[in-house]
Amino acid sequence: MLVAVLLPFLCCLGSAAAGKVLVIPMEGSHWLSMKEVLIELSKRGHEVIVVSPEMKTVVDSSEWYTLKTYPVHFKEEEMEDLLHSLTANSFSDQPFIYRFLNIWDIFKKSSAVFEVACSSLLHNKEMMKFIEESKFDVMFTDPVTPCGQIIALHFSIPSAFFLRAIPCAIDTHAAQSPDPPSYVPRMFSLNTDHMTFPQRVKNVLIAISEAFTCRIIFSPFERLASDFLQKPITVTELLSHGSIWLKRLDFVFDYPTPVMPNMIFIGGINCARKKPLSQVSDWLGKV
Repeated sequence: MLVAVLLPFLCCLGSAAAGKVLVIPMEGSHWLSMKEVLIELSKRGHEVIVVSPEMKTVVDSSEWYTLKTYPVHFKEEEMEDLLHSLTANSFSDQPFIYRFLNIWDIFKKSSAVFEVACSSLLHNKEMMKFIEESKFDVMFTDPVTPCGQIIALHFSIPSAFFLRAIPCAIDTHAAQSPDPPSYVPRMFSLNTDHMTFPQRVKNVLIAISEAFTCRIIFSPFERLASDFLQKPITVTELLSHGSIWLKRLDFVFDYPTPVMPNMIFIGGINCARKKPLSQVSDWLGKV
């Protein structure tokens, strides 16, 4: 009797099917952890297509995914110089105001380079036709450069974001998470979530300045997105259409902040690949 009741329902069930994943990556160290995810997706049967500029520094080909490139009008050395400058400034021991001005200048220059790459992709008719005809199931992208989300919105592709953080807490605002400056430390402030009154004042001033600085940094993308989508749109509005946020954060190493349910913390992904210690390391340990 039970089998007779369940049989019609079992006939309606179908097997899980693999999907087609379109990937618009971010250059530099961001790609290293993203690549691990793409390999795992491929192992599970998904078809993964990575679209990247011809002039790339870290993004590489693999047997696990298909890499498609498009021409751009900048040199590989320009990209490498920007990435090296960003790394050097991040570990600098200069006073905050100097680091803030340097990082602002670097972000402004890198935004211009990435905007050129994005414009080249959006105006590449052959690549746009390929994306439209491929009927991708999901867009997997790093929203630090919102080019992938522009394409996802244009072709109505659900998007999954893979990121550490975005300057000016744009990711937090796009996901509509609470972001009180009296509690959440601002990027590069060196504050903790337990701030003195002067530190809170500093935090608020940084939050106010971000509205101006990030407007300049992301304005090229906003103009590009508005022209391509045929409607005025900000970067925050653009990223607010994301379906899920995969954040390379962990509460063990980062200060807890209010988040929305579609923000998933995957900080351990950066520790997925383990290598045995060398004989030299073993010897040093004994010494």
